[in-house]
Amino acid sequence: MHPLLPLSDGMRVVAHTGRLDTKAIASVDQLIIVMPERAPEKLWKTLPGGLKYRKLAAKRPAGSSPALVTRVDNARQTLLAIGKTKPGGETYGKLSLARELVSAATVEKAGILGLAVIGFDEDEQEAIREALVAAALAAAAPMPEWKQKATPAKIRSIRVLGLSGKNDFARLSAEAAGNSLARWLTSLPPNKLDAGAYKDLAKDLAATHGWQFKAYSVAELEKLGAGAFLAVAQGNADKSASIIRLQYRPGKKSAAPDIALVGKGIIFDTGGTNLKPFQSMLDMHGDMQGSAVALGTLLALTRLEVPFAVDCWLAVTENRTGPTAYKSQDLITALNGKTIQTIHTDAEGRMALADTLTLASREKPRLVMDYATLTGSCIDAVTTRYSGVFTNEPDFHPRLKRTGRASGERVWPFPIGGDFLEDLKSPVADLMQCTVKGTGDHIYAASFLGEFVENGTPWIHMDLAAAEHDGGLAHIPTKVTGFGVRYTLALLLDEDIAGIQ
Repeated sequence: MHPLLPLSDGMRVVAHTGRLDTKAIASVDQLIIVMPERAPEKLWKTLPGGLKYRKLAAKRPAGSSPALVTRVDNARQTLLAIGKTKPGGETYGKLSLARELVSAATVEKAGILGLAVIGFDEDEQEAIREALVAAALAAAAPMPEWKQKATPAKIRSIRVLGLSGKNDFARLSAEAAGNSLARWLTSLPPNKLDAGAYKDLAKDLAATHGWQFKAYSVAELEKLGAGAFLAVAQGNADKSASIIRLQYRPGKKSAAPDIALVGKGIIFDTGGTNLKPFQSMLDMHGDMQGSAVALGTLLALTRLEVPFAVDCWLAVTENRTGPTAYKSQDLITALNGKTIQTIHTDAEGRMALADTLTLASREKPRLVMDYATLTGSCIDAVTTRYSGVFTNEPDFHPRLKRTGRASGERVWPFPIGGDFLEDLKSPVADLMQCTVKGTGDHIYAASFLGEFVENGTPWIHMDLAAAEHDGGLAHIPTKVTGFGVRYTLALLLDEDIAGIQ
């Protein structure tokens, strides 16, 4: 296993069938219980010591934290966090409550974290339970650090209490593994995850999970004519940049892909010749989160052993300054033959993705989906609580929004192409890379990318405005969110956007 990869790819969830009684409670070190906001006295009575906790809850001041935190009088002195919520509501709210409850319950030493939901109908109970498991798995995932004294783990194991019948948490576990990989990779320092290390790491993952691996080197990309990607890479100190292709094939190794996942992998973005100011450059090692989300999604789909073929394409390079770096007003020829007049070297993501989208779409998948921390204007438009989505299939818009509400990773669709391309007309080339003014750049960036998707392939672009959110987002407790893994699983497996189920 590559030294930059986490030691484990996820925590196992143990289901405990039977009543939520004294013995079950005594089997865990921390316990989260969620119950209805206006729970009747008879429901409290079903909980050992419930009437005492009901009195404590009644004494809490208005506006206090969502959890009543107390202790159970047992040998473990189980830390108990009781949260209340109204039935119904959107998935995002359930996930956010779950994150807050997990945080409240795991303030002390790591132990066995118990999760229970009581007093709701079966469907609501399952939805809240899944939110709790998702939040617990996200909190349990370690993030990279190089401290002399390591940060202790928050959770040793997860146990779901009070269940009846069979309960399968395989999808939540796979999703969490993919999300934690995306967050882990994004959090790696830029002198650790350089282009060469990223390629080696992807090769190790391929060997572990049975993926086919191919890295297109700078020399190979020069032969192919991938000028848009190479324009960004030419400022690097060496020729370690590459476009990586990973292939998951459940059946025949030579099968055509059903789905292509494409990720922007700018491992450090200085802005290039149009240099970023300090605060804008500080976290630019995270400008590869799109590629990390694509890779995490591939891992999740692999762990679920989905019956369809998946390609994953990672456009991995730095965007550096220096005498060989590309410049404003350079004339570039992309892989598909289209010429590009460069305007701003900090619009490098669309350049690196353009050739990668051409390569991916030439394989004629049913759907191409790309992920990128692409534009600041998307954050201006939707904040860091949502991400923007764009597609060459306008009829997808309602389905894209619906999937965001259902998954809790919320998105907002924007228009592209058409008359927006009028503003990207160049006097010397087929396209300008971006407009000079920069207004609505998320729309122009997506419109530009759409010009490099071939064969009429259905395509969805996700501008990851929600890639980072202070304090965490939905069930994710860290600033780096890994947004997109959960969404894509819902889009492919529940919404069946590509018609492959």
